[in-house]
Amino acid sequence: MAAPNPTRIGLAGLAVMGQNLALNIAEKGFPISVYNRTTSKVDETVERAKHEGSLPVFGFHDPESFVNSIQKPRVIIILVKAGAPVDQTIKTLSTYMEKGDCIIDGGNEWYENTERREKAVAESGLLYLGMGVSGGEEGARNGPSLMPGGSFEAYKYIEDILLKVAAQVPDSGPCVTYIGKGGSGNFVKMVHNGIEYGDMQLIAEAYDVLKSVGKLSNEELQSVFSEWNKGELLSFLIEITADIFGIKNDKGDGFLVDKVLDKTGMKGTGKWTVQQAAELSVAAPTIASSLDARFLSGLKEERVEAAKVFKSGGFGDVLGDKKVDKAKLIDDVRQALYASKICSYAQGMNLIRAKSIEKGWGLKLGELARIWKGGCIIRAIFLDRIKKAYDRNPDLANLLVDVEFAKEIIDRQSAWRRVVCLAINSGISTPGMSSSLAYFDTYRRARLPANLVQAQRDYFGAHTYERTDVEGSFHTEWFKMAKQSKN
Repeated sequence: MAAPNPTRIGLAGLAVMGQNLALNIAEKGFPISVYNRTTSKVDETVERAKHEGSLPVFGFHDPESFVNSIQKPRVIIILVKAGAPVDQTIKTLSTYMEKGDCIIDGGNEWYENTERREKAVAESGLLYLGMGVSGGEEGARNGPSLMPGGSFEAYKYIEDILLKVAAQVPDSGPCVTYIGKGGSGNFVKMVHNGIEYGDMQLIAEAYDVLKSVGKLSNEELQSVFSEWNKGELLSFLIEITADIFGIKNDKGDGFLVDKVLDKTGMKGTGKWTVQQAAELSVAAPTIASSLDARFLSGLKEERVEAAKVFKSGGFGDVLGDKKVDKAKLIDDVRQALYASKICSYAQGMNLIRAKSIEKGWGLKLGELARIWKGGCIIRAIFLDRIKKAYDRNPDLANLLVDVEFAKEIIDRQSAWRRVVCLAINSGISTPGMSSSLAYFDTYRRARLPANLVQAQRDYFGAHTYERTDVEGSFHTEWFKMAKQSKN
């Protein structure tokens, strides 16, 4: 079919995410122009649109005719690899764009790059949005969680499209909201991915304890995770985990999960999250430990050698033949997973709030929890409780001290401690669960041994210290006093 003149919106960058998002937009009744540097992708997308219901997708092989096919003020979403390809695409397209037109970067971009680009295109009178898109390929096609930040004017241009394209949650609406100014959309998506790292690591640890200590088979694991997905842990990640345990090996006996190499890849957003936490002095140990776990998983050859060294040194399988009450272990691990998860989300939310304060973004944490309830990878029933916690108190210092979450942690802490102790005594590493527990145990104590660390700093570096009994800063000649007391 011929392109209506003009279309409502354009999309450049037709890898799988771009194709799926374009088809989603077209399916919601918005005619869309598409463009890709490799023209075969354009034809492939148009072909898919025909097959998936004669959707109004119109392909263009050159940037000029692509830009000119879109109604003014033009809105163009770009979905290309972060970094230099984004700058190149902006350069190509903006040549043909006019004052008042808008560019939306839908990739996983570093938030400062978005802020740089927003300023750069503003000189030509163009508007800019950096929009986090979560939900993977399936989400892009059927309803993602969208996190647009930057020009509010630009957001208003396409609010009607985003509200229909985003995932729809029956009791809380479309999973999209205007996040805030500058690179806030990218920053929020980055932390979302950091929380996702934590979630995945915690689930992997639950699996390891159940399999290694509880000796659960893949069939039993599938049944356990399916059951968990009916209660408080109901979430996309728990659901797909249950599915994974049921898939048989396609090249022989047994199950496919057991044939997957134990090395985890990463794209960088988890690392950025941990770096930002350090920059802002926000503790994010669960997210950091999940990143460390990925680094260690990459040392496969070293780990295989280390296993031999410690086995020959008499340090074999610490597990032994412990008799374990399976039902009790499954219930304990469920509770430990839930309590650890609260800590991971608390860390992510605190990081977002710290950045929001630093940049003056005015982000609404409860609203972020709402738009993560559908479409995105960390979607979970649990997010509704987070939204309600921030509804109760928008200035909540930490999710841990929300009255509901505090009660849930208190109810689960015995099970949580049992699982971590059992794992340690069995030689199974649970860095996510352990660091979550350490975070909780540190946060809930009125007095920490930091007094000693501060005394040490003053001893060797004259860094001074404050006192609990008198106002002001103090320095003590510790070395001299210690010398005198020895004489």
